[in-house]
Amino acid sequence: MLVRQIADRTQIAIIEDEVMVEHYVNRNSNISYVGNVYLGKVQNVLPSMEAAFVDIGKGRNAVLYAGEVNWDAHGLSDAAPRKIEHVLKSGQSVLVQVTKDPIGQKGARLTSQISLPGRYLVYVPGGGMSGISRRLPDSERNRLKSILKNLIPEQAGVIIRTAAEGAPEAELERDVTRLKAQWDDIEKKANDSSTSAPTLLYGEPDLTVRVIRDIFNEDFNKMLVQGNQAWDDIQNYIGHIAPELASKIEKWTGSRDLFAENRVEEQLAKAFDRKVYLPSGGSLVIDRTEAMIVIDVNTGKFIGKGGNLEETVTKNNLEAAEEIARQLRLRDMGGIIVIDFIDMTLEANRELVLRRLVECLGRDRTKHQVAEVTSLGLVQMTRKRVGQGLIEAFSTTCESCGGRGIHIHSEPVNKVALEKDMEQRYSKTSKAASNDLDDEDNDDSDKDSDDDSDIEETSNSLDKSSDEVVEEAPVATTGRRKGRRAVSTGVISTN
Repeated sequence: MLVRQIADRTQIAIIEDEVMVEHYVNRNSNISYVGNVYLGKVQNVLPSMEAAFVDIGKGRNAVLYAGEVNWDAHGLSDAAPRKIEHVLKSGQSVLVQVTKDPIGQKGARLTSQISLPGRYLVYVPGGGMSGISRRLPDSERNRLKSILKNLIPEQAGVIIRTAAEGAPEAELERDVTRLKAQWDDIEKKANDSSTSAPTLLYGEPDLTVRVIRDIFNEDFNKMLVQGNQAWDDIQNYIGHIAPELASKIEKWTGSRDLFAENRVEEQLAKAFDRKVYLPSGGSLVIDRTEAMIVIDVNTGKFIGKGGNLEETVTKNNLEAAEEIARQLRLRDMGGIIVIDFIDMTLEANRELVLRRLVECLGRDRTKHQVAEVTSLGLVQMTRKRVGQGLIEAFSTTCESCGGRGIHIHSEPVNKVALEKDMEQRYSKTSKAASNDLDDEDNDDSDKDSDDDSDIEETSNSLDKSSDEVVEEAPVATTGRRKGRRAVSTGVISTN
């Protein structure tokens, strides 16, 4: 794990086998709201949409859907119909937590089912049920169940994380105690008569601490940190919460930039491209639409090594499945994702590609679900969208075309005339560049001639003043430099 802090910007890169697979970035001026707990104020309730708009003090109203309402906290009986208009009214104060940051024209998503994440578990104050990560073996699950049975209050629940594997009982108890104290403080502030909605009751720590809390564990070899403030924050957090990992963190002292030394900037630049090239010569084309993300798989220059067409296509699709899983994590793409693999005839090959995709997605900590291949050969999947993706963090919408990538004209475009105009502009640009080079070469030639005449005059003056006849050695003249013709990129300015 690499952590780089420059001014108010913090970037974190996760490297696996010398390849970046995840990237996180945040600025102090653009802090995420996910995980924050607010005492919000209901602005209006829409029964037909089964949602309520809540003011949390961030300008744009956030949305609370009926499925995210904590019905038990509002005293609704099991027999009563669960209608959002029965428990929420305009002007009412409600305790909510942000689950998704605002994206585009959509406001933040809220839930009234509060959960507080810790190092080894997630504390759910209003939940009476507990869960354990499926990645843990059965023996470890049974051990953790017996330990936490006496630590959790009756009206609360926990979700045990994968990081709890092998954790001693004392560490688990300390995690529960700390999270319970956090909840007691939130509840006290919410019930205080001096607290007026909307107001922040609990704020999640900054990006660096969140990523270390949720991701950094014994599986990592080390963590390199660049930046004094980031180093102090990480040291303080690791020292209090996970002292066993203190030996894995190192402060970067190299002369070069940490990301440049590990080729992170180079890999980031490739992650911004629409087209991704596969090692064997194939390619992926990734397009984002309003409704979904579409990924197209192409063979490109991959022609296979022997075998038949089915074998060649299957090998290309298998390679593409691995790269797609990495790109989803690296670009942090979420929502509905449709993948158009190259058509395969055999059902066994289609299942093999789908199985490879699911296996590669096993390393992805973000919640996802892969559906079966459709009749058209498309793979549909969903991936939870929490914050802005990589492209959104490093880009702005084009002011000229509004993000469409094309310009609309009032009249049909004459393609032939447009192509001729482009050719004329290209030839003018090339001719101008050629003339500039010729002028430069002529200047060099004139300069060479002047140098030759100077040498001859000097030689004649020496002959006249000398008493002895001296045989002149031939003077080597400077050779004329070869002119190189510039290559135009064909970029046409519309200004």
